[in-house]
Amino acid sequence: MNSIDLYPSGVLAPDVAPATPQQHSAWRALAQVIDPEIRQPITTLGMVSAVEFDGDDGVTVTIRLTIAGCPMQDTIHTDVQNALAPVAEGQIAVHLTSMTAEQRVALQDNLTASRPKNPFGKESLTKIYAVASGKGGVGKSTITANLAVGLADRGLSVGLIDADIHGFSIPGLLGITAKPTKVEDMIMPPIAYGVKVMSIGMFLDADQPVAWRGPMLHRALEQFVTDVYWGDVDVLLIDLPPGTGDIAISTAQLLPNAELLVITTPEHTAAQVAARAGQLSTQTSQPVSGVIENMGPMQMPDGTVIEVFGSGGGQAVSERLTDVLDQDVPLLGSIPLDPVLRTDSEHGTPSVVTSPTSAAGSVLREIVATLASARRGLAGRKLPVSPK
Repeated sequence: MNSIDLYPSGVLAPDVAPATPQQHSAWRALAQVIDPEIRQPITTLGMVSAVEFDGDDGVTVTIRLTIAGCPMQDTIHTDVQNALAPVAEGQIAVHLTSMTAEQRVALQDNLTASRPKNPFGKESLTKIYAVASGKGGVGKSTITANLAVGLADRGLSVGLIDADIHGFSIPGLLGITAKPTKVEDMIMPPIAYGVKVMSIGMFLDADQPVAWRGPMLHRALEQFVTDVYWGDVDVLLIDLPPGTGDIAISTAQLLPNAELLVITTPEHTAAQVAARAGQLSTQTSQPVSGVIENMGPMQMPDGTVIEVFGSGGGQAVSERLTDVLDQDVPLLGSIPLDPVLRTDSEHGTPSVVTSPTSAAGSVLREIVATLASARRGLAGRKLPVSPK
């Protein structure tokens, strides 16, 4: 193996190219280290500047961080040490430096060279779910966060956009305190429970309000879609604000392949409002993948079932949308009112993975299994070919 095989063309070359069998072994080991933000090997990203062995078979490796003070530098330092342990008999020294402005531009060019401006446009194969509700207070964001984490737990690459600009809550629901990393014009989304997440709340104080009108809301969503480096994701979830306002329309424009998931609660008044959100699809040409009922009947320890918010609302929305849209809109599940879900949400620990056997957690996992079976692909899409 020669040196050119150890790092792809078009990326930053190392300051000291591998020349000995030991260096080649070290480079192969380092190729297994994945950058925690970009999710590509650090060798592919040009982050390995040099690998040098001394006379005692100790190794010194120099790593270029994307930015000075990178929030993930401790993770990278540990991962590099662990990767080199099997190939170095002596001490392992990891020196962290940072890329120059020119090197960051080269990295950005390498990452975006073949990426369209809108990675989730009509040609995208990513499965996109826009989670909607007719009114607030139905647990839409809690469900969205749990679905994203549940899908990631099944091995899918998942992204999550908190599009509820005025009422952002996703960072708190997932326990995210880290800020996004900016590499030139690219924004690297923080990762929680294996999910890449972007929210306006990551740029603001927790109690700072957002008083924006339509054009600014559209621009914020557009930046989340086009300026964030999402990489190759299997599923993207969008936590929409309640109702059928500006963001819902912008989502349809920016994410033309998005499908709606409608969240409701059991009482019929809420169900009527939720049905309106689903019927928005007639104007935006978005299919409705299903309905999820939250805060459904709860079972007490003695077996008694209490309908705190009534019952049947989710099924009513499913039937209403199936009739109006002339398509099958199934009820994907009824999540019971469960104190465990509330407690987990307050602690930033999604029930779908932290309390999977709880009443809510088990139903959430069933819904996740259904969504995970609808993999991305070309099924149902017209290909740009025609018979001769």
